[in-house]
Amino acid sequence: MVKVMAKILVAEDDRDLAEVVSFALQSKGHMVQVVHDGKQCSDYLSTCEYDLIILDWMMPWKSGLEICQWFRAKGGRTPILMLTAKTKMDDRELGLDNGADDYLTKPFDQRELAARVRALLRRPDVVVGNVLKAHDIQLDTVSCIVTRGGAEIHLRPKEFSLLEFFMRHPNQTFSTDALLRRVWLDDSAATPDNLKTHIKMLRQKLDTNRAESMIKTIRRRGYVMTTQDGMSEFADE
Repeated sequence: MVKVMAKILVAEDDRDLAEVVSFALQSKGHMVQVVHDGKQCSDYLSTCEYDLIILDWMMPWKSGLEICQWFRAKGGRTPILMLTAKTKMDDRELGLDNGADDYLTKPFDQRELAARVRALLRRPDVVVGNVLKAHDIQLDTVSCIVTRGGAEIHLRPKEFSLLEFFMRHPNQTFSTDALLRRVWLDDSAATPDNLKTHIKMLRQKLDTNRAESMIKTIRRRGYVMTTQDGMSEFADE
């Protein structure tokens, strides 16, 4: 369920855009604080807690990317939406790899901003200590034990790595190439067919007695692990 009134920090050095974003969020009933540089942003994050952080990539003093890295390194778990004029996929992956939960390219429609905010505020807290959670699946990153409904599931090493990656990035879509680069790295076995085989095996082990798969295929885009059932825009292979 979306928080009716969320506390949101907006860090944007373009004052006109910051005012527009702030007004749009306040019109939805949220409480918004606005800062215009990286130093202000880190100061606020050191003393206050928020339900959502909206970061401009390019800011004075510290960039949004640096803030994101610092915040995650100190244990911050608040969802982060990155705003940027950068449009290259490599830049998007860089932001996601450094702790951002979502990415919105400028210029953007206010309805898309509102939709991204709703999605992030709906997102469950999936990380508890060393344990990742999704549906009835739990993955312990220290003991390397995976359970479904309390019963242990035995995964091969690459299946475990793939599941851990999906659980660390819930509701985010990744192309075949992105998954091969980020899970298989430089492994000579990094092929689309190998990825497809591992996803099939993961589904067989995770989806017993489940109406629909947790790991879904988005046509022409890639794969996503969803945190809720009944998302009709996804279609499994």
